[in-house]
Amino acid sequence: MQLSPNEHNNFSLTRFESMLKTNDVYFFDSEEFEEIIHHYLENGKMALAKKATKLGLEQHPTSTSLKLFQVEMFIFEGKLDIAERILDELYLLEQSNEEIYIQKANIYSRRDDHEKAIKLLEKALEITEDEADVLSLLGMEYLFIEDYVNAKDYFIKCLEEDQEDYSALYNIIYCFDFLEQHEEAIGYLNTYLDKHPYCEVAWHQLGKQFYVLKDYKKALAAYDFAIISDDRFIGAYLEKGKVLEKLKAFERAIESYTITLSLDEPTSFALLRIGKCHEKMGNSELALQFYTKCVEDDALLDKAWIAITDFYFRKKNFQKALYYIEKAINIDSENVLYWKRYAKINKQLSLYEEAEHGYRRSIELGNYEMETWLSRCDILIQLGEFNAAINNLHQATEFYHENAEIEFRLAGLYYTVMEANKGAFHLKNALDLDEEFTLIIQELFPKVFCQKSVQQLIINHQKPSI
Repeated sequence: MQLSPNEHNNFSLTRFESMLKTNDVYFFDSEEFEEIIHHYLENGKMALAKKATKLGLEQHPTSTSLKLFQVEMFIFEGKLDIAERILDELYLLEQSNEEIYIQKANIYSRRDDHEKAIKLLEKALEITEDEADVLSLLGMEYLFIEDYVNAKDYFIKCLEEDQEDYSALYNIIYCFDFLEQHEEAIGYLNTYLDKHPYCEVAWHQLGKQFYVLKDYKKALAAYDFAIISDDRFIGAYLEKGKVLEKLKAFERAIESYTITLSLDEPTSFALLRIGKCHEKMGNSELALQFYTKCVEDDALLDKAWIAITDFYFRKKNFQKALYYIEKAINIDSENVLYWKRYAKINKQLSLYEEAEHGYRRSIELGNYEMETWLSRCDILIQLGEFNAAINNLHQATEFYHENAEIEFRLAGLYYTVMEANKGAFHLKNALDLDEEFTLIIQELFPKVFCQKSVQQLIINHQKPSI
């Protein structure tokens, strides 16, 4: 009785694994070795794939296909020079084998020489019978060099070869998005949907384009069609929920998010959005329940910790807000969003040293917003750390040149530390920039504001020039 292809593959695999266990040597033809190696590679069993390749080449030392598997493994291990040497030898024997060009292109790509990789893939395209794979590789190489126009064109050709290649479809829309060609993306998707009206992926992507353009009603319709095409498509329900939130249809949004919880394991995103909807509807207790579930479900989701912290902050329950943000910081001490909130909460609690620490950590982690620099400065002033406040503001001037709010503070600080000349210099700069911010020096440095020399400078600046 003749074996079916699957039965034959399983038989070969069983014999091969039996051989490994017993140390007996069985003969396999080269095609059987190829099938065995391919099986192990697909299942991520690299050690067994290497073993099969080694034994295969011992039995079939001239097999180009087995040598190409060997090349693939060398490339995977980063042994590019060895892989390249084998490919050069194979090229002398088989110049019409597209896999040689593809693997050589892979090596150049790994070396970030994408232009050479593209040239080799173009040669492979001329001789291959499987154009879709090569077109996809060309698209990826153009993505690497951020040539989104050419990348898009190749992915479109790839999808023309295989109309169900959804990874190509995603890449096409990614290119449209990067090029900010949303109307063009909509046109392309509509054309595709004319031929494939039940493609849930295309409907989903169409909805996202309408969402970007803030055409929420059309986005909603697109997601509904995606759900009609596949009523278990979690992504469509989640995106539909986001649209309904924009339309302030919070109850319907909750319904859409809740459906996803029954289709699969509850996602932290869905729990978070349900909580947000309840909060917007004034259901504080329910909102808190879902925020709590969210942080329990995914302790690494910063949006969940921020949501529960902000919830208590808005309720002016600053102790609770501090409790949750400190828990978040213990999990991820490098998250700048946590430190900004930590600073603001401590400021509300009049814990100024802790607040200053929060603002300082925010800056150290790359948050250079004006508000952060100024807030830290004002806290340092309250702590009497005038020189630290001056240094802080000089750092801020590297990002914000000729800023009145900074200059008025520098003026007040220099007068405070008895450097009147520097104080006068910065006060003049500040008045030239925007004299309306004089209130800053009046509020933060009332004693300085009352000095005669300071008052005289302000009055002189206010006098109309003749």
